[in-house]
Amino acid sequence: MAKKVVTVGSSVGLHARPAATIAQEAAKLGSTVTLATEGNEPVDARSVLLIMTLGAGSGDYVTVEGNKEADVETIADLVAKDLDA
Repeated sequence: MAKKVVTVGSSVGLHARPAATIAQEAAKLGSTVTLATEGNEPVDARSVLLIMTLGAGSGDYVTVEGNKEADVETIADLVAKDLDA
């Protein structure tokens, strides 16, 4: 299982627009990738609503986990970008 901890790069956190971008990309992948914040259960990265329930703000740490290293890297890179720019 691949795992990477990244910092949320979007200036307003993982709200609707960044969550939608992440979910759309995750839906294209060949494996399931999850996102989690400290103390919370992992959520499916393919779900916009579940991503938003994390309440991850700018600068918060998010753990990205999945079976395929490349898929985890893809989603981790998106979480770390400022998707509102």
